[in-house]
Amino acid sequence: MIHRCWAEIDLAALRHNAAVARRRAGEGVELLAVIKANGYGHGLAAVAKALTNDAQLFGVANLEEAIETRVVAAKPVLILGPALPSERKEIVERQFIPSVSSFEEARQFNEVGAVAINFKIDTGMGRMGTRETEALVQLQQMAALKKISLHSISTHLPSGDEDVVFTKEQLARFHALVRQIRQTIPGSYKIHASPSAGILGYDTGAFDIVRAGLMLYGASPATQFQNDLRPALALKSRVVLRRDLPTGSSISYGRTFITRHPTRVATLSIGYADGYPRAVSNREAVVLIHGRRCAVLGRITMDLMMVDVTDVAGVEIGDEAALIGKQGDEEITAREVAERASTIAWEIFSGIGSRVTRVYL
Repeated sequence: MIHRCWAEIDLAALRHNAAVARRRAGEGVELLAVIKANGYGHGLAAVAKALTNDAQLFGVANLEEAIETRVVAAKPVLILGPALPSERKEIVERQFIPSVSSFEEARQFNEVGAVAINFKIDTGMGRMGTRETEALVQLQQMAALKKISLHSISTHLPSGDEDVVFTKEQLARFHALVRQIRQTIPGSYKIHASPSAGILGYDTGAFDIVRAGLMLYGASPATQFQNDLRPALALKSRVVLRRDLPTGSSISYGRTFITRHPTRVATLSIGYADGYPRAVSNREAVVLIHGRRCAVLGRITMDLMMVDVTDVAGVEIGDEAALIGKQGDEEITAREVAERASTIAWEIFSGIGSRVTRVYL
């Protein structure tokens, strides 16, 4: 079948990147593969299947994703986000691992049934979790709950790829708190804090679990580790129209681009509804056609976009264009697209739309 717009997913690259995470984590540390947001746009079910032998557990954002994961992978599933009160019963019945931020939240789960929880401690993220100054007291109160067991204690790094000084100080505080907790509250619960930036850039030896997300998909939060990883996704489209426009022709909405010379324009069958960000418009974004970098012209539209193929010989309708990925000796990474859009690779991946066909290699 000829696809108009598709993403090629390299499953071997996913497994390679998981092996990098395991090596960096060290012997005996469990790998939690983060597959939320449809496997960062790569396809949740396919990613879970591909990593079943590599990951000890999977991390998702919510109950719906947990259910989808359980269908394809018989591994523990940790729900990283807070649960709605109406979701607690099913979480308990299906024996997912919910993340809770307080004794009160744990108490409400206790009223529903027996469940193992991930207790979240806020050491600087400010998104969820008990404040670290209150964590020990909250955990001591939880110890009296008959139906609650402690699967793990975790925190999150808000600046692992940006602020090394803060992150090292944050990890030192968390390690000290964990030592205090272990001295006070016995049990076989596990400790985790490191997302991809932590796995690649910091010592994870004191943790029992690492949470690999972005790095699984072949993008490093920090450029110095990129060569260790293999990109797992290529985003592609096709030339659906080719036109020769004279000097002074306007292109796309708002007439933000006017040709300065006779220009051969290729229209591609992909737009912002497919996840290629409109924010790259008029910001020197490029695509690859015949292994050449071709400038994006004017604004990205919902279903189509235009590129300059004046200097590329032999471009025909139906030719392949790579928006992320390799052609010949050239490559466009998700990081490059993200920088043009003033965003991050996480958003580029997770924004790839449902009408983009996933093709698994």
